[in-house]
Amino acid sequence: MAAKVVRDVKLWSPVVNWEERPNGEFVVWREDPLGPYPDKINERLIHWANVAPDRTWMADREGTGEWRRVSFAEALDAVRRIGQFLLDLKLSAENPLVILSENSIEHALMALGAQHVGVPSAAIAPAYATISSDFSKLNDIARQITPGLIFADDAGAFRNAVDTAFGAELPFVAMRNLPADRSNTHLFDDILKTEPTTAVDQAYHAVGPDTVAKFLFTSGTTGSPKAVIQTQRMLCSNQEMVADCYSYFRDEPPILVDWAPWNHTASGNKCFNITIYNGGTYYIDRGKPSPALIGQTIANLREIAPTWYFNVPAGFEMLIQAMRDDEALRTNFFKDLKLLMYAGAGMAQHTWDALLELSDMTIGEQVPLGTGIGSTETAPFAIFCTDPQEKPGNIGVPGQGVIMKLVPIDDKYELRLKGPNVTPGYWRNEKLTKEAFDEEGFYRIGDAVKFAVPGDPRQGFYFDGRTAENFKLQTGTWVAVGVLRAQLVNQFGGLIRDAVITGENRAELGALAVPFIPALRALLGGGEGLSDKEIVAHPKVKAAIIERLKEHQKQSSGSATRVMRIMLMTDPLRFEKGEVTDKGSINQRAVLRERGDLVEALYVDADGVIKVGKELAA
Repeated sequence: MAAKVVRDVKLWSPVVNWEERPNGEFVVWREDPLGPYPDKINERLIHWANVAPDRTWMADREGTGEWRRVSFAEALDAVRRIGQFLLDLKLSAENPLVILSENSIEHALMALGAQHVGVPSAAIAPAYATISSDFSKLNDIARQITPGLIFADDAGAFRNAVDTAFGAELPFVAMRNLPADRSNTHLFDDILKTEPTTAVDQAYHAVGPDTVAKFLFTSGTTGSPKAVIQTQRMLCSNQEMVADCYSYFRDEPPILVDWAPWNHTASGNKCFNITIYNGGTYYIDRGKPSPALIGQTIANLREIAPTWYFNVPAGFEMLIQAMRDDEALRTNFFKDLKLLMYAGAGMAQHTWDALLELSDMTIGEQVPLGTGIGSTETAPFAIFCTDPQEKPGNIGVPGQGVIMKLVPIDDKYELRLKGPNVTPGYWRNEKLTKEAFDEEGFYRIGDAVKFAVPGDPRQGFYFDGRTAENFKLQTGTWVAVGVLRAQLVNQFGGLIRDAVITGENRAELGALAVPFIPALRALLGGGEGLSDKEIVAHPKVKAAIIERLKEHQKQSSGSATRVMRIMLMTDPLRFEKGEVTDKGSINQRAVLRERGDLVEALYVDADGVIKVGKELAA
């Protein structure tokens, strides 16, 4: 069979070097140095407002209506007006801007307006205000950063949360539904009438590499959300690393169609800043990888052809299903695409193969597909793989300016990182900051890795689990949870979206699995009229799960990689309990904590438990 042709794309050519220390540690770095980068991200906004003033910087729409577009020149004008308004309110790092809003043009302008004059912003997941009943996480956030202004798209929807967590006297800006009985409220459109003065320019010139650009909060799945400091140096150096990796950005301003929330680092830093740094266009996708909202994503991708595309594996699964039957979608999606990236969870082999197959079918070439690793604390780009691979999982090599330290733990390595993209710490929390770094100043990212080729860092690394998730069986055998989860999802061939591994201090492993209902319905030929719970309990579904579990067990090498029992969860994972982020990433520890009853049921063979070799309960 002839080898498939990979699309010729201008990407990086990393020169990797390393040292192996006598204690077994590896230190890995790039010989090709990081190029120059600006002192602040808005330097690039100003650059493109001068070089390409009429080019669309950002576009947004509801449904399939007309795109509302903002050019680089229009963005800069609005940013300066917002900056003046924030200076008039005396905002500062001690009293920053909090943004409670989905992704929107106004959200973006408020964040950039704050950065322009040295005021940090903090984008908070709107679900903290709309799903939670006690607003406990918002209260934690308020105590940590003491905001001076709140922005929300809909004042009516967020008023109760804002007044309860931040105080009814705090200034409040919204796009609509300002309450008549609340003082100190402002319409966003009125802010844009503010005339900027020389104070805006003075404040802009005072912004430097160590100025705090924003606070990003971790998801808080193991306690209170932590305010991770994001400096201008972090954002700008990170974008230069990205531009080196995706080198075609320097010749071709990137086109992004992106749904991921800006309160997360993946989109809020990397995707958001890609178009500012490289003069591209960002199309806000108001869809999501869910049955209710994937239609919006599909409509957008039928119309806008991205040149770089990011999604979580569950999102790619849904797109694959749509593209198989929708030639127009498939053609538009792949025609200009230079690179596909997945993150947020491990990608199954069938998903990987399907993306490459669809690409080859559509354009006669395979679009490069890769992933990397990073975190909120690394801004997030740190390690990436662009070399063609036969299977998913290789996270690649460090970006320019990033130094990896690999500390041996049993048969794997704990990953630690250092570079200009790494946070100086957590806001107003010296204890957490000190604990996050080792004696050499390397950030402890909390991930384990293993060599793709033993002893040769040039060939990349595989993610080998979160060190905080891994546990031991009764036998004392360590279980690498992250790797096992990815393998299990892959071996179930699309019937499950993710899984939580159980078995700490028990004799054998189990799993609480998140079923992929569309695939299970397809297994039943549609399953019309059946609820999700009836689908999961259907004998044909149980039979298919049994067969997949048997096959998984045949491929397992021992007790630490062999799941013996499984339960399909039918109650949705709960954001407010920290079980899942609004990006769809599952927190293993939080689910185990919140669903201890299901774990116990799993090990007493309760109704709904599927265990190979034993008669199932009806």
